[in-house]
Amino acid sequence: MASPHAEELPAKGTADPDAHIYEEVTLCERMELSQRLAVEELITTEASYVRNLQLCLSDIRAHLQQKQLSDLDLEGLFSNIDDILHLSRRFLRGLEATAAQEHDQLLGISTLFQEFKEEMETVYKTYCTSYDNALLLVESYRKDPRLQEEIMDTLNATVPHTSASDLSFFLVMPVQRVTKYPLLLGKILENTPAGTSAHQALAMAVSAMAQANANINEYKRQREVATKYNKSEHLTLRDRLARLNTHSIAKKTTRLSRLFMHEAGFVSKTEDKEYDNLEEKFQSVASSVAALKENVASYMAHLEAFLVPAPHKRELQMEEGPAQQYQRLAEHLHRAVFPEFKQRVDRLVWQPLCSLSEMLVGPQQLVKKRLDKLLDYEEIQERKSELGSVTYDEEAAMNTYLAINALLVAELPRFNQLVVQLLGQVLGSLCILHQDLAAEVLHEAEKELKQLPHGHMPLPAFWRLVEDTLQQAGAQLCTFTQAFETVTPSPATQPLTAAEERKVLSLVSKHGPDKLYQVTSNVSGSKDLDLTLQKGQIVALLQRVDTKGNTSRWLVDAGGPRGFVPAGKLQPYSPVQGQQTGMQTPTQESVPDRRRHSYASPEAPRPQVTTFTPAFQMVAGFSFAARSPQEVSLQAGQPVVVLEPHDKKGSKEWSLVEIWPCSAQEKQHSNAADHRILACK
Repeated sequence: MASPHAEELPAKGTADPDAHIYEEVTLCERMELSQRLAVEELITTEASYVRNLQLCLSDIRAHLQQKQLSDLDLEGLFSNIDDILHLSRRFLRGLEATAAQEHDQLLGISTLFQEFKEEMETVYKTYCTSYDNALLLVESYRKDPRLQEEIMDTLNATVPHTSASDLSFFLVMPVQRVTKYPLLLGKILENTPAGTSAHQALAMAVSAMAQANANINEYKRQREVATKYNKSEHLTLRDRLARLNTHSIAKKTTRLSRLFMHEAGFVSKTEDKEYDNLEEKFQSVASSVAALKENVASYMAHLEAFLVPAPHKRELQMEEGPAQQYQRLAEHLHRAVFPEFKQRVDRLVWQPLCSLSEMLVGPQQLVKKRLDKLLDYEEIQERKSELGSVTYDEEAAMNTYLAINALLVAELPRFNQLVVQLLGQVLGSLCILHQDLAAEVLHEAEKELKQLPHGHMPLPAFWRLVEDTLQQAGAQLCTFTQAFETVTPSPATQPLTAAEERKVLSLVSKHGPDKLYQVTSNVSGSKDLDLTLQKGQIVALLQRVDTKGNTSRWLVDAGGPRGFVPAGKLQPYSPVQGQQTGMQTPTQESVPDRRRHSYASPEAPRPQVTTFTPAFQMVAGFSFAARSPQEVSLQAGQPVVVLEPHDKKGSKEWSLVEIWPCSAQEKQHSNAADHRILACK
């Protein structure tokens, strides 16, 4: 008979066949419970997040706005948090709606994240990029006792339950939230059985949000690189020289050499058609903004200049009539219409154009820096293909180029579109303002036109009348000019004083007699390099045109100073009879044949000198020994007669002279000549 314990022995050595079923059921229940808790955590934390954003905007920011603190940059602090709140509200409504789907809730959550992925990435890129700047603002406000006190007063009044010490407690929430989405989804994924459709959908949602965070970080890095290089620095030459060192000189030399090889075709240039098209459009937009700004400034200046020389600016005695009517119209336009128009143009056209120009500075700097980094990138790529590896700094330089290029390719299309849109609005505003100005001027002019004799005349007939009147006036002016020139005597040559005669001799020796002109009336210089001369003054003509090609201003030598004189106030100089006699060249009979020339032989016939070319006596300042038959020896103090102040090649270093005789009779004649010259001096 078997023992009652014999049946229990196998039970002790054998496992319960239903135990694993209980364990699997328990594990599934735990996973389901954890999954449900993770979903609840996602929804409840999202709701709490939305409430905190609402507090940040409707309470904290609104309270600070009411304080109207001029030193508080609310836009820099809160950035695009309005967009984040709007997005999060819609996202929360979607999450709460998935609770009604029961078994398909996980699929609904996964689909919701994938649908919101692009929009989340866009709004959080902007906020995360400006977050560091917001922290700098918070830190600067903390150092300002007045601002810090106002901020703490706002926090204590609006959110006392949070015990927040500064605004960074709320500003960090969006940054924390977007990075937590992959973690919350991953927790739900961990408690979802593999192989199910929900598991696959959740895995895709986790991957999408992880990619969104990676894109946000990359965009933030690109913006940091751009911020580093798009600053416009106004450095002095000393500052630029102080920045030069061996490394920077070597780097700039390498870039310049690379650029020359590009232009010469020795090395191929990295082509990026997408970027090239964007840059071409950007440069076109930038030049359009600059041209429009210049044209608007020129237009306003010309319009103001047109109205300034109006009759109301002159104290004229005019009888009542058309001139008086035009005076009233011009005065009204100058004092009322134009100032209002100028104010509207400044507000609606000029200031937006200036803002556009400032907006272009950063991208222009970045485009220039992109070229520098491209040259570095190509150089490093060649070195990498040869050596197989590069240094850490070179790898960082390559990444910098890739970051700048990616940022420009991503941002330039939207930037170009925005600038073109703003430019169109500015042009539209300018057109409307101009139409308003024309309508107002016409309205004011019609009041006066009705009172004029020809106010009701048809426009074509009026223009014919104007043309006929102008032609008649022109003919009358021409007749008067001819009559005036007939009865007006031509300006006579003014006699010269002794000092002026010495100056004439000096000018003749330098430039020749055919270059002499006399000033017909006083000249008062009004521009740079203009001369101020008196009537009758003698000058030598140097050039019949000024530096800008204007033939009405001549360059002259006034016997010392040189400058420009109106051509209409100069006439060729002809000496009066007494001076002409005194400056006459001695004849062949009166002067012995003791002459030497620097370029003619002693036997050569003496060239015929016109009566206008004056010969004058000079005294040798230094002794000179002749070195050839064509030269003559002189002693210091010896008097000579200068026949031509230059040689046959036009060189003024040599002169054709005649030596005076040394006999007693000739000495007496020489002394008389000396006395005559000294008198001229």
